[in-house]
Amino acid sequence: MRSKFDEDGSGPNISEVVAEVSDVLASNIRRFGPLIGGLVLLSVVVAGVYSVGPGEQGVVRRFGREHRTVAPGLHYALPLVESVDVVNIEEVRRIEVGFNGENTISEEALMLTGDENIVEVQMVVQYRVSDPTKFLFRLREPEASLRVAAEVALRSVVGRTSIDDVMTTGRSTVQQGTSEVLQALMDDYESGIEVTEVKLDAVDAPDEVKDAFNAVTRAREDKEKLVNEARGYLEDKVPRARGEAQSIVRAAEAYKEQRVLRAEGDATKFNATLAEYEKARSVTRQRLYLETMERVISPLRNKLVVDKAALQGAVPLFPLRGHSGGTGSGPSTAGSAPAAAAAGAAAAGSASASAAGGGVPTAGVSTLPPAAAATGGLR
Repeated sequence: MRSKFDEDGSGPNISEVVAEVSDVLASNIRRFGPLIGGLVLLSVVVAGVYSVGPGEQGVVRRFGREHRTVAPGLHYALPLVESVDVVNIEEVRRIEVGFNGENTISEEALMLTGDENIVEVQMVVQYRVSDPTKFLFRLREPEASLRVAAEVALRSVVGRTSIDDVMTTGRSTVQQGTSEVLQALMDDYESGIEVTEVKLDAVDAPDEVKDAFNAVTRAREDKEKLVNEARGYLEDKVPRARGEAQSIVRAAEAYKEQRVLRAEGDATKFNATLAEYEKARSVTRQRLYLETMERVISPLRNKLVVDKAALQGAVPLFPLRGHSGGTGSGPSTAGSAPAAAAAGAAAAGSASASAAGGGVPTAGVSTLPPAAAATGGLR
């Protein structure tokens, strides 16, 4: 076979060709070698520069083994030798247990309570990465492990709590207990995860018995309302009754003081009267009698004082003026002389009794003359 390099059929000299190529390469390397070396070095430098943002932390691995951690800023890692994993340690992340968006996951949500009732619980767990090294290298799938551990913690706490507490007043206790159990599990796993909040998103009975549970819940709310109203009524009535009791006690104490003082005054007055009576018994007795009669007679509007001796032999005459019938002159005339005599005797007796008694008070007391006594009768 003839060669295409020459016409006489002889082939090229290989050594000459190699020598020419070597000379060309050598001349090119001498000309472009520094430039090519600079470009390679620049590419190596640029490829090893990386940055860590605010709130992040970088973990540098050399030949796959953890070598160091770096803070936010610009850093350099050897290409092909070192690799960097950047983890956000300030971001608050969340997982959902028992539901996914609008869809309920019955396998996770349905669980048994302490009083052997079934309840449907949906929970949200918020967490952040506290240790990037453990988060990256201790668990294969940290978030999946956290989801399983959260379900375990929730079931363990709900399994020790009654359904009434889980659905109503004990929700905060369930949340706190679940958070503590979950954090203990993640610490045992060395996950590098810190649980920041556990919140029960929805707690309800299964659909088959939801209406009955809602009726029980409404009844419980009505009970609480009535209890609160009763307590309000109690708080209103008891202080008012106590105030009235204090008022009555104080009025009784005042009445007691008044009666004691009056009794002491009466006793003092009686002792003083007794002392005067011991000194002059007849005078004191007469004075007491007159004072008593004055108190008894003074309130009377019409008074007639007649001596007892004047009534002996007198004929009572009732006032019949103003009545239809007789004029009343017959009986009056028949007994006019004895009545006049009796009236005169009564007047004399009254006067003598007044003189003997030391002057009986005559205010408001009338003594009839003989004619009036004869016709007026005891009025």
